[in-house]
Amino acid sequence: MSKRRLGSVRPPKRCRSDMDNTSTSDIVIINGNSHPDLANMVAERMGIKNGGCSVFHKSNRETIVEISDSVRGKDIYIIQTGTKDANNNIMELLIMAYACKTSSARSIVGVIPYLPYSKQCKMRKRGCIVSKLLAKMMCTSGLTHIITMDLHQKEIQGFFDIPVDNLRASPFLLQYIQESIPDYRNSVIVARNPGVAKKANSYAERLRLGLAVIHGEQKETDADEVDGRYSPPPTRNSTPQHAPTSSARQRTTSVSVGVPEHIVKVKPPLTIVGDVSGRIAIMVDDLIDDVQAFVAAAEMLKENGACKIYVLATHGLLSSDAPRQLDESPIDEIVVTNTIPHEIQKLQCHKIKTIDISILIAEAIRRIHNKESMSYLFRNVTLED
Repeated sequence: MSKRRLGSVRPPKRCRSDMDNTSTSDIVIINGNSHPDLANMVAERMGIKNGGCSVFHKSNRETIVEISDSVRGKDIYIIQTGTKDANNNIMELLIMAYACKTSSARSIVGVIPYLPYSKQCKMRKRGCIVSKLLAKMMCTSGLTHIITMDLHQKEIQGFFDIPVDNLRASPFLLQYIQESIPDYRNSVIVARNPGVAKKANSYAERLRLGLAVIHGEQKETDADEVDGRYSPPPTRNSTPQHAPTSSARQRTTSVSVGVPEHIVKVKPPLTIVGDVSGRIAIMVDDLIDDVQAFVAAAEMLKENGACKIYVLATHGLLSSDAPRQLDESPIDEIVVTNTIPHEIQKLQCHKIKTIDISILIAEAIRRIHNKESMSYLFRNVTLED
């Protein structure tokens, strides 16, 4: 008969629900006004309630942030995406992050499904790289980590001085193609311009489908517009009389009028490289905002015999009168994720379908909080995705 030592008490077994509650007790999810529905769905999937944070504007349009719950020593996840009101979205995010920083939060993770100004990631004329400026502002505000999805250019991650996890929506879109497009084996993946060819090729390889690329432009791009930088340098009427006559100098080619001019780029009209006759055309991209290029590409695909036309993208910004243009276009269906709210656009155009990606964001938050590897979320991902 075993003897139990006096004063010793066997600790009770912890049930699984208690362990789950312990692992999420120090997580606080707050959000701004950009996409509260997505924040609520993420919090519901994680089994926690949305933190008490109110963001409102004064009569002079200044942003006020009030956090009702304590965030001291906790891990804060701020869910704030980019919409058509990008400037207010950014200010709300920065003020919320700084409010958590000054309230002694342990870590502040910005969950930004669509990063505003991500298309301004290259130098244009005498402008600036706005994405770099935005990254500096986010780091200064107190954010310690960024979770985003399908950046316009993956190199934007290098603008940040903090870790950035660029999630992929392609598994959801690929699953939609396989399950919701009838006879998808008779499809061809279409890149509406050569810049999207890598992404389209990745989709085509995963689905074992053909690839078509639309080449050419309807109008000049911003980089081709004439500005002061193209003004020619002044010509020099006189040449030096005592030029060096060494053998090396004689082998050097010189020009008669200073710096040579750039050759003007002549872009051909829209042409399709690939066969789409009698096939289902599926255009893929990362963002749908100005839809004129998509409509022009769809009209060309229809003229070349495409029986159905689908457009799939991660972010559906759909600015201005995009719903009306899409409704009147030969496009049969537009599929986007809910990284950006577009309920009003869906009421204006019945062709728009939505894929929920809240489960991916919730899993990313859970893994980061539990210090688990994020590689599972990037499995089978190639550089082209």
